[in-house]
Amino acid sequence: MRCSVLAVGTELLLGQIVDTNSAWLGEHLAAAGIDSLVQVKVGDNQGRIAATLRALLADADAVIVCGGLGPTHDDVTREAIAEVMGVELEMRDDLALAIEEMFASRGRRMPASNLRQAMVPRGAEVIGQRRGTAPGLVCPVAVTGGAARVVYAVPGVPVEMTEMFERAILPDLLRRSGSPAVIASRVLRTWGESESGLGERLAGLIAELDRVGNPTLAFLASGWEGLKVRLTAKAASGAAATALLDDWESRVRGIVGGHVFGVDAETMESVVLGLLRARGLTLAVAESVTGGLVSGRLTAVPGASEVLRGGLVSYASEVKQELLGVPPGPVVSEAAAVAMAEGACRVLRADVGLALTGVAGPAEQEGQPVGTLCIGIALPGGRRASRRVQFGPGRETMRQLCVISALDALRRELLAG
Repeated sequence: MRCSVLAVGTELLLGQIVDTNSAWLGEHLAAAGIDSLVQVKVGDNQGRIAATLRALLADADAVIVCGGLGPTHDDVTREAIAEVMGVELEMRDDLALAIEEMFASRGRRMPASNLRQAMVPRGAEVIGQRRGTAPGLVCPVAVTGGAARVVYAVPGVPVEMTEMFERAILPDLLRRSGSPAVIASRVLRTWGESESGLGERLAGLIAELDRVGNPTLAFLASGWEGLKVRLTAKAASGAAATALLDDWESRVRGIVGGHVFGVDAETMESVVLGLLRARGLTLAVAESVTGGLVSGRLTAVPGASEVLRGGLVSYASEVKQELLGVPPGPVVSEAAAVAMAEGACRVLRADVGLALTGVAGPAEQEGQPVGTLCIGIALPGGRRASRRVQFGPGRETMRQLCVISALDALRRELLAG
């Protein structure tokens, strides 16, 4: 079963509203084993909606249309679907009565325009509304020389859309497909290797996957969320899909090794906090170049207070020296970063210290080019570690990459120790 999604609304094209409906539908279609072919956005224009719908139906067995079912003049999804079906709209008295009763139950006057929501393309079935006023639609569409297609129309309000999808659309799609399957994905989050570098490492495995066809593998560079390696498997059951993903995840890890820091929703900061918690260690952070970004990411993780003692933003050189005990001299160096980490442990009475100093720009500092990051780590038992990393230009991007790089350096030290 192949299904595409058409999101309707000029506000989506203008960037005034983010299209979360399509992402939600893609996830839930995949979980049900229904192939999601194309997701498209189009404005509130009947001709463009109809043209896009025809193009999608040329390839897909079903299309879910989100939005444009409201009572205002620019809600023209019903008209566009009727045009594609080659039928007229007709007033459904039962729907009109239900809409009137909904307004009456809330003690509100019903504007006459709301009766537009009771207009239905002839031959369409109605998905009853339980949360709002606009009903959904199940619309059969005849295709010349091919099997009949179906168009589902749902309101753009997410809570209304999701309820209709789960109650009516998904069961109907599964019934039409005749062969239930499950599509499951697993995302391995990595850091420390470029996308091209990972591609080279995994080239042989990717070639093998291309031959077998299931699962599939894709890369997604996601900034300070890491470089993601997504495995997607299709199987007759959830258990079979999980077994397939387990096997290929193990093979990916065997090649990529320690670059994998987490799976699915795990973040670098949640992983680091988990490692510290498991070892009974507390953490102090001293930041210069990142100005508090590391502490911000850590404190966003529930339960961070069990591990994180606090963070210090030591931006000025004299603060590094007077508060953290960095010796006189260059403050953009690995030695200075280690001294900052030691000072953070001392000031905040923590077991582990992590420090970052560097040059975000716009100009070089102490002879160090823009994009320089120096990481310092202080660990129990007098163990110390440092690292120097060079990033490209772009102040905000550099600062974000500093966060995940520093946390990754700490992660690797904790695992090594």
